[in-house]
Amino acid sequence: MKKVLILGAGMVVKPIVTYLLDKGYFVTVATRTKSKADNMIHGHPNGKAVAWTVDNTEALDELIASHDLTVSLLPWIHHIMVAKHCIKHKKNMVTTSYVKPEMKALDQDAKDAGIIILNELGLDPGIDHMGAMRIIDHVHDRGGKVEEFYSLCGALPAPEAANNPFRYKFSWSPKGVVMAGNNDGNFLKKGEVHYIPTQDLFKNPLSVDFQEVGKLDIYPNRDSLPYLELYGIPEAKTIMRGTFRYKGWCETLDAMKAMKLITSDNYDFTGKTYAEMVAMLIGEADGSNIRLKAAKFLGLPTEAYALEAIEWLGVFDQKPMNRQNDTPFEIVSDLMIDKMELGSKERDMVAMQHIFLASYPDGKREVIRSSMLDFGTLETDTAIARTVALPAAVGVEMILKNEIGVKGVHIPVIPEVYQPVLNALEKMDIRMVEEYGLPESAIF
Repeated sequence: MKKVLILGAGMVVKPIVTYLLDKGYFVTVATRTKSKADNMIHGHPNGKAVAWTVDNTEALDELIASHDLTVSLLPWIHHIMVAKHCIKHKKNMVTTSYVKPEMKALDQDAKDAGIIILNELGLDPGIDHMGAMRIIDHVHDRGGKVEEFYSLCGALPAPEAANNPFRYKFSWSPKGVVMAGNNDGNFLKKGEVHYIPTQDLFKNPLSVDFQEVGKLDIYPNRDSLPYLELYGIPEAKTIMRGTFRYKGWCETLDAMKAMKLITSDNYDFTGKTYAEMVAMLIGEADGSNIRLKAAKFLGLPTEAYALEAIEWLGVFDQKPMNRQNDTPFEIVSDLMIDKMELGSKERDMVAMQHIFLASYPDGKREVIRSSMLDFGTLETDTAIARTVALPAAVGVEMILKNEIGVKGVHIPVIPEVYQPVLNALEKMDIRMVEEYGLPESAIF
């Protein structure tokens, strides 16, 4: 019986554990909180929970050596340590995280060890790569060119659960969601590079009408330019990766960023109320009439939607924070987690859309749209857990069955990986629905 080691037991891990146990593999889940792993294994005879922390490298080495493959679902910063142990013991590895330069640098070592380290095999990154490459290869196989490409994705509450002013609830790493608001953006539009500094990230969002959902705002997702090479589309004059949010999020986060409410700078907040924290951050002497002062600082009317949302969050409250040396990011994200957690009886949703403008040697031009909409179920798993963990689960099974021949550090952009994974996901009702021959007006 093949043995799989899964490191971590976070919010998206359960579906891969269930999938692999149901397929007859032995699964060990190693995590700091053993009870979480026990709940996922649910007494299955082929499952084992192990209490383990990342500083215990000796135990990690033994665990990796005694399993056929390791799945690291830890924070990305720990993947390099895991990968080096996998290379040492010639064991394959899978992650759902972006490939950092330090991981890419292990490519030759992994090849020399005869293993594959398959990264970015989740949702975004993951399904986005695979769905994109299926269409890009389709266009190229017909002698065509990809003139424009938009890759858009968002993990959101289902419409009926988007019932707070932010119209957002956390279904995955809450701190990570808020921290991503401090990214910058970089994309190519009509041959011109557009760099969006972090302070402007949420300004002027695009908008798309997503079927079954309605209008969604879009803001830039990191640096899109490397995907010209990764996807093999140097001919593209437009490439943009974006994040979906309901209307209200972008304008509210834009105001919060301007007020330094999600900065990681350290301050002494000893004895301060939330309102006094805001006053300190916007240069006011005290926390009285703080909404009025915030409106003036932002140049917004006091009844602005963003200020309504911020007040609902509790940031304007005349209530002690009970914090000392701390960051606004930690304080405000804690408030958001407390008020914006997805309820046990609420559904989450994953929306993904790829939009291409393709041209062909005979002069034909078409827009191709590929869309995925997946909802969590109250009885089983969230949509974000399904769409992150199940691509990784399929990849693990393919590696264990020797169905992937390449070695080294990879992401799923080659047909021998993406086609079988997408086919397997479709059998689990996770599918990209492709529309061809649309007019150019269908881009936005």
